[in-house]
Amino acid sequence: MQMDEVGELVLGLGGVRGTVTSSGLAQWRYHGRLVARQLDDTHVVVRADFDVRDALLRQFPATFSVPTRFRKHMMVVADLEAGDVGAIEDAVVAAWELQRAAD
Repeated sequence: MQMDEVGELVLGLGGVRGTVTSSGLAQWRYHGRLVARQLDDTHVVVRADFDVRDALLRQFPATFSVPTRFRKHMMVVADLEAGDVGAIEDAVVAAWELQRAAD
């Protein structure tokens, strides 16, 4: 999966806006709340509640990880290059649904 494909997917979800940070990395937000953001050319951090995050880590250990700096946060990192495309798509949609439920 490529970063532009992530962008197309997220921007296709209602109410999501994409921006670029001052460091040139993409991020996508639903009504100001983070859905996903680019970490580098091949990794995206995706918002995920802890139960969903734990399930993703168990089911797709080659796709998702949680670096130490994200352990206390509702986030999971997706490896776009080596990861399962369907699992990444599902995680992004789940992140959007999580943020939408906060309305």
